[in-house]
Amino acid sequence: MLEKVRIENILFIDIETVPEQPDYNLLDDELKELYAMKTAYQRKEDVSAEEFYERAGIWAEFGKIICISAGFFTFKNDIRHFRVTSFFGEEEKILRDFSNLINNHFAQPQHILCGHNAKEFDIPYIARRMIINSVPLPGKLNLFGKKPWEVPHLDTMELWKFGDYKSFTSLRLLTKILGIPSPKDDIDGSQVGHVYHVEKDIDRIVTYCEKDVIATAQILLRFRREALLVDDEVVHV
Repeated sequence: MLEKVRIENILFIDIETVPEQPDYNLLDDELKELYAMKTAYQRKEDVSAEEFYERAGIWAEFGKIICISAGFFTFKNDIRHFRVTSFFGEEEKILRDFSNLINNHFAQPQHILCGHNAKEFDIPYIARRMIINSVPLPGKLNLFGKKPWEVPHLDTMELWKFGDYKSFTSLRLLTKILGIPSPKDDIDGSQVGHVYHVEKDIDRIVTYCEKDVIATAQILLRFRREALLVDDEVVHV
């Protein structure tokens, strides 16, 4: 079935997130209490909410999106290209620009969003931050009333599970075993907050995010038994 999907109808996505505030002490008292409650199930007993705040970016209630990268295939005269673009800056603008991309180019029934662990992380995170920022949800993110088979999303991690829901397979591991160049050759997700809040190097984060999008597309190509992308097929726009 996967081979029957026209690959040019797929929008590959990845997001980068950080704690909304650079420091735990910038939260008001109620948010501190709520963060402690939210994270209690993950923290060890001897780890305080403040010490755990560096991980706040993984929750949409306490984090924010600093970059969304998207990629899609184009074919002209049998020549294949993979075009990658990124949205960064103020979060509300990121979300509106990404929504416009979907609404203007990937809103038809045949269009699909694809990411690695996107169903559990990227897509719900984007939708929640759109609600928080009063950005209208594009149809592809508005899942209310949809049956599971009507949801227009692909997830490469879910595809790799083949029905086995007991484990998490990272993008880094999957690219390694499938012979795909690693997107984690500079930074990884645990370092994004520091690079953003302390080093203030958004360009480095954008590059990292785009590499994840390319890697996700490469994984889908391997699932379809198609040739991997080479450097001159990737176009940054």
